[in-house]
Amino acid sequence: MDFDDNAQLDSSQVEQRGSGGVPGGNLTLGGGAVGIVGLIIALLFGVNPGNLMGGDGGDPQPAGTANSACKTGADADKSEDCRVVGIVNSVQTYWAKELGDKYTKSKTVLFTQSVQTGCGAATSDVGPFYCPPDKRVYLDLGFFDDLESKFGAKGGPFAQAYVIAHEYGHHVQDVLGTSDKVGNDREGPQSASVRLELQADCYAGVWAKHGVDTGFFSKPFSDADIQEALDAAAAVGDDRIQQKSQGRVDQESWTHGSAEQRVTWFTNGYKSGSAGQCDTFSQLKV
Repeated sequence: MDFDDNAQLDSSQVEQRGSGGVPGGNLTLGGGAVGIVGLIIALLFGVNPGNLMGGDGGDPQPAGTANSACKTGADADKSEDCRVVGIVNSVQTYWAKELGDKYTKSKTVLFTQSVQTGCGAATSDVGPFYCPPDKRVYLDLGFFDDLESKFGAKGGPFAQAYVIAHEYGHHVQDVLGTSDKVGNDREGPQSASVRLELQADCYAGVWAKHGVDTGFFSKPFSDADIQEALDAAAAVGDDRIQQKSQGRVDQESWTHGSAEQRVTWFTNGYKSGSAGQCDTFSQLKV
């Protein structure tokens, strides 16, 4: 993944916070409000991921721009913080063009250890997540180290891009009203929760197909880039996590889909380049 050196970054789309942020609200499950690590913790230790986020938002703290030094694509090639800015800019440029007036921009919040959100207080253990009430993506960059060291993914810049694009897929679902389909149907191989997560994977693949067209990258993503995304998607499949943590697979407790499904739906989005090919609610078969 190589940014166009002359691409102009909008760092205002990424905020940086410590322990603080948007006050109030309760945890909203579904639509990615509990992220990948929250799922993993639930499976490894039998913890309800909702318990990792409190209902008390606490007092807000001022949010600052992620990095005022993130000005160009050249900066994004040198700095992880700026890379996040560049990816967020590209993803939002694509969806704003695709959805037109329906799309409203969502900020990404980088935090360390804990953060206050519209969904309540969250710790880094929750992992990357999208919070519908305040329409923000939350990300502790330490997650990417965990993705490699704890969950066996190969990592790499495009694994990061996949995770961010997946969370923005949840924002697209929120904008389009798709998230409302989840209701209480949160577990099982054909649950609405699984369908929502796989659709977000598909949306990430659609963005990957068109990433170079957004003007932030110097050339289309390579096969090696896409393989980083596929490897990350497989690493966080429900079956992979369950097999590793408990030595067996229990489909009835799935919330995100199998490794094969996650790879398949990202690939569907990438090969088709069309959000219309991401209708997991009518096309998904298990």
